[in-house]
Amino acid sequence: QVQLVESGGGMVQAGGSLRLSCAASGRTSSIYAMGWFRQAPGKEREFVAAVSWNDDNSYYADSVKGRFTISRDNAKNTVYLEMNSLKFEDTAVYYCATVRSWFNILQRAMYDYWGQGTQVTVSS
Repeated sequence: QVQLVESGGGMVQAGGSLRLSCAASGRTSSIYAMGWFRQAPGKEREFVAAVSWNDDNSYYADSVKGRFTISRDNAKNTVYLEMNSLKFEDTAVYYCATVRSWFNILQRAMYDYWGQGTQVTVSS
């Protein structure tokens, strides 16, 4: 199994920045890629970004492209989500999760392990 712990959420004004972290432990050798999702009140959980664990692939939702950057530090088993130019509509609980195939990164149901989530609140 893989355990994931997110951190770095908080409250920020529109236009501000936050960096989220997701620390993985346990059977990290089974991780192929990691993704960030978010869920706003009353809405479905949606894909934000993903990064492969062993090469340079990354992918972003159109809504965050150019503002968010996903990266990883394999030595620390940690994935980051740098969020800049935050908007009110970025307010949500952010989750990281693991997936076993790059072809499935957009499919929420294909993710195996999830963190507990971290709240991001952007005030307008």
